[in-house]
Amino acid sequence: MATPSSRSETANDGRTSSQGDSAVEAMEKRIAQLRREIGKINRTLAEQAEAAGDEVGGWYASAADRASRAVSTLGNQARGVTGAVRENPGTVSTALLLGGVLGLIAGLLINQQDLGDRRWFDRW
Repeated sequence: MATPSSRSETANDGRTSSQGDSAVEAMEKRIAQLRREIGKINRTLAEQAEAAGDEVGGWYASAADRASRAVSTLGNQARGVTGAVRENPGTVSTALLLGGVLGLIAGLLINQQDLGDRRWFDRW
C-alpha cells in the first residue's frame, strides 16, 4: 500500500523528473564552466612561472658573469703582487718591518697616555 508521500511523488513524477533533468543539466554546465576557468587559471600560472624562471635565469647568468670577471681581476692582481714580491724581496721586507715598527710605536704612545690607570684590571 502506498503512503501519502509516495503517492504525491508518483503523481509528480513527470514534473519532478523534468525539473531534476534541468537541474542536472544546469549543474553539469556550471561544472564544465568551472573546469574551463580552472584550465585558464592553470595556463596563466604556468606562463607566469615560466616568465619568472626566465627572469631569475637572467639574473643568475648576470651575477655569474660579474663574479667570473671579479675572480679573474683578483687573480690578475694577485699575480701582479706576487711578481712584484719576487722581483723586490728587500722592498717588501723593509715595508713589513717599517709597518711593525710603526705599530709598536703607536702602541707605546697609546699606553703612555693611560699611565694614571695602570691597574685597570682591578676595576672588574
